[in-house]
Amino acid sequence: MGRRSRQRDRAERLVAPTTDYADPDGNVLTLRGALTPATRRQYAEVVGGSPLSQEDAWQRAVEFLFERLAVRWTIHDVPIEKQKELLARYRFASQDERRWIRDTLREHLAEWFPDMRAP
Repeated sequence: MGRRSRQRDRAERLVAPTTDYADPDGNVLTLRGALTPATRRQYAEVVGGSPLSQEDAWQRAVEFLFERLAVRWTIHDVPIEKQKELLARYRFASQDERRWIRDTLREHLAEWFPDMRAP
């Protein structure tokens, strides 16, 4: 396959739908509306976790979902779109921001992925 053909194939790929969620301060988290079957299996393993450490499994499940679903997070009109930067900002988030993200992920799962167990 030639270079131009590969470029055209990339341009024709399907793009997952996204949903914007705004917090009380006007910051906006954009989440993807599709997950691959492999990602769903990985999530089921993460959320299942170890029965000895449900709290750890719960925390990892929230971070896993954020990493896989977050497309953009606009904070004070500054968008963050790179995956590494999104994850770093999530890890730096305050307790209130993390609570809002967790609640938003639960809402998003209920709407887009009702068959998946929310953390």
